[in-house]
Amino acid sequence: MTPAPGLPGEPPYLRGIHPSMYRSRLWTMRQYAGFGTAEASNERYHYLLSRGQTGLSVAFDLPTQMGYDSDHARAEGEVGRVGVAISTIEDMERLLEGIPLDQVSLSMTINATAMILLALVVAVADRRGIPRAKLSGTVQNDVLKEYIARGTYIYPPGPSLKIATDLFEFGASEVPQWNTISVSGYHIREAGSTAVQEVAFTLADGLEYVRAAVDRGLAVDRFAPRISFFFNAHNDLLEEIAKFRAARRLWAKLMEERYHPTDPNSLKLRFHAQTAGVTLTAQQPHNNIARVAIQAMAAVLGGCQSLHTNSFDEAISLPSEEAATTALRTQQILAWETGVPDTVDPVGGAPAIEERTDRIEREAHAEIVAIEAMGGAVRAIEAGYQARAIERSAYDAQLEMERGEQVVVGVNRFGDREDTARPTFTLDKRLEAQQRDRVRAFKDARDAKLAQHGLEMLEAAARRELNLVPPVIDALKAGGTLGEISDVLRRVYGTHDPRP
Repeated sequence: MTPAPGLPGEPPYLRGIHPSMYRSRLWTMRQYAGFGTAEASNERYHYLLSRGQTGLSVAFDLPTQMGYDSDHARAEGEVGRVGVAISTIEDMERLLEGIPLDQVSLSMTINATAMILLALVVAVADRRGIPRAKLSGTVQNDVLKEYIARGTYIYPPGPSLKIATDLFEFGASEVPQWNTISVSGYHIREAGSTAVQEVAFTLADGLEYVRAAVDRGLAVDRFAPRISFFFNAHNDLLEEIAKFRAARRLWAKLMEERYHPTDPNSLKLRFHAQTAGVTLTAQQPHNNIARVAIQAMAAVLGGCQSLHTNSFDEAISLPSEEAATTALRTQQILAWETGVPDTVDPVGGAPAIEERTDRIEREAHAEIVAIEAMGGAVRAIEAGYQARAIERSAYDAQLEMERGEQVVVGVNRFGDREDTARPTFTLDKRLEAQQRDRVRAFKDARDAKLAQHGLEMLEAAARRELNLVPPVIDALKAGGTLGEISDVLRRVYGTHDPRP
């Protein structure tokens, strides 16, 4: 007989982190968006808010992610392509124009330059006279998974972990409502991991961040309640529901065993979910609407705190307004038409769910034990352990699809002879030139001596191993740019060489 799963809102939070879950408050509907210039993205944010979105989620372009200004030679051809280009405090002001920062939660998917982007938000709030304590949101700041699955790192793992911990420390005192990390399994799963590997590698990274903060001297209850997680909502409905529940229970157990926090919030795994981009197909793209709806249902039945639903045309282009609206409407239908939110953990106790939950927790825990035996997540990353495991899983999954053992409707079964072409969202090529010219004009107009002084003070703080967030804010206010600040830190810390 399957044992009783306990009560929601009680440790180890298998059935949810709140006793009433969505009966008292729905999940945050947070659509991930960003492209071109700050103005273009700001227009999309206002469009989504006007249609019922309840939180913003910002995508940044590759130069911003990698610490290059839009006018840098390496940025050519990539400015605004996969997200919004942000180089200066003026860019951030334009991005957030008309957004009430003390009322709207802001999520930013950014890692190697996470400290700079959060500093920009704080600097803009300071200019507007908004108290820092009223700012709320999440910055991903999970650079460890970049070495495992994604690749947008700048510095070696050691300095990157130090910078991430600086944000923990700053957030605890200055922006207490801000989640200063979102430990991400999403990209691990997108790279080809299994559900078990997604849970294991994500929680192992989380333990590494906690260890680094405790070693810094931070009390666990001072920062752990603001740790959040980011998981993938994939296709296997029952497995995904079980995955979320297993991750929540396992994290509570790991934190209790290792750190014995007194604040129960330090044990809670709060997570954002995003439907699986890797499952979307360019063939028969409207099939993706059904995929996204099922994946979103798994996230809600699994107890997510916020959710992004992918647009059906993402395998073809950046999302069109029509597709983005359909994705948002999917969440709204789930919230207000299905009745699912009216019951807390409606699947709890079902043998098929509880058995899968137990298995995923057991197998993920074994992986975490193996990683800890290597010395923790950073040592395992340096040995290539996680990356190799994901590569094997991705290869096996691809073989299953090619052999027809894993059916992908519209691709390897039930395909049409001819796919119907459809209009796609096209980025205006003039936006890159506009952004590049704007950054150059900003640099020409600023007080060069004041900006240089701010960068020199940052370098001095980095060499003394001080917390870098305050001097980064000061450097931005003095006219320093994202690329210049990143260059200072490249000079101090060097860059990561992925070769063995």
